[in-house]
Amino acid sequence: MKSISEEYNLNNKKILLRLDLNVPLIDDKITDTTRIDKIIPTLKFLISQNAKIIIISHVGRPNGEVVNELSLRPICDDLKIKLSQNIKLISKNIKEISSKDLFNSDDEKIVMLENIRFYPEEEKNNPQFAKQLSTLADIYVNDAFSCSHRAHASIVEITNFLPCYSGLQLFLEVDALKKITSEIKKPITCIIGGSKVSTKINIIKNLIPKFNNIIIVGGMANNIIKYMGNNIGKSLQEENSDMIIKEIFSLSETEDCKIVYPVDVMIGRDLNGNSQIKELNEISSEEMILDIGPKTISIIKNIIEESNTILWNGPAGYFENPNFANGSIEIAKKIIENNKSDKIYSVVGGGDTVSFLNSLNLINNFNFVSTAGGAFLEYLEGKELPGIKALKKNDRT
Repeated sequence: MKSISEEYNLNNKKILLRLDLNVPLIDDKITDTTRIDKIIPTLKFLISQNAKIIIISHVGRPNGEVVNELSLRPICDDLKIKLSQNIKLISKNIKEISSKDLFNSDDEKIVMLENIRFYPEEEKNNPQFAKQLSTLADIYVNDAFSCSHRAHASIVEITNFLPCYSGLQLFLEVDALKKITSEIKKPITCIIGGSKVSTKINIIKNLIPKFNNIIIVGGMANNIIKYMGNNIGKSLQEENSDMIIKEIFSLSETEDCKIVYPVDVMIGRDLNGNSQIKELNEISSEEMILDIGPKTISIIKNIIEESNTILWNGPAGYFENPNFANGSIEIAKKIIENNKSDKIYSVVGGGDTVSFLNSLNLINNFNFVSTAGGAFLEYLEGKELPGIKALKKNDRT
């Protein structure tokens, strides 16, 4: 898989650039621009090389129909400001567009096609649709790692028709994930949260042979606390998870990977309440576990101190209520402290974790922050992502 930065002649070449600009929109206003901000370097690089850029992306799930509320216009307007470039949004049916329709003057550098998921052929990975897309450009670039677990026409089938490269952001994303899954600098620790242990079981099983420590926090930890014979009251839990937990502990013993879970917690009567420290044997039936306690924070900070590599996916508690955000804040502060002194390589992923770090303006204090959701998790499970496989297979450069 080659990066577009390795192509020596892009002058006046038309680049079909697949991005993930699927940002949250409320009344046509973007509420989080992280995904847009991350692909700016690729766009600036292509502009500097005097390339002609054709952006394709999606927003939401229009299910193959035109949905005006899911237009890319607000994103197009945001990019105009960030790049100080005139960007034309083309709403004409892609099947009726030809290459000569796209750039009307030498001054035009960037055009954006309307939401690619307005076309049912996109999610069906339709070859004819991909071939039509390919007639618009000279080169295809995938800079949408977060969509690369989807076998869609603008991700997979398109690579059969054009010379293909990874974008700068996708290349960085894969490189960062390699460093925590195959090019590992040990000791390596994974801090993993989320509500359901069943959704993360394959990730945990894939990481246990490679990692020294797996720290389980959030709703997932409640299942372990209960499995160990404690009352968890009204806490979030998953039914029938005992066999999964037993499997995790059994595999961890075989592979000499330490499983760490809370030894004390912060409880509340409801999500909006105040917090109180409780030992695991003190939780009443009317209480909810909503964060990790001070003893657990201390244990986690000590493990971070002894680690050379950290993967963090999932907050430690219900951070939306500041009373239950302390565990996540202390984890973030410790990783950042070790990052600043170059003691650690840190990768953070998952929507909730990124959202939490954004809320505290801490997102730039980690070695790599992944905005990918499903693709990030599937890569950690050890799956080969269709979009990455297609780039490698069809590299004709």
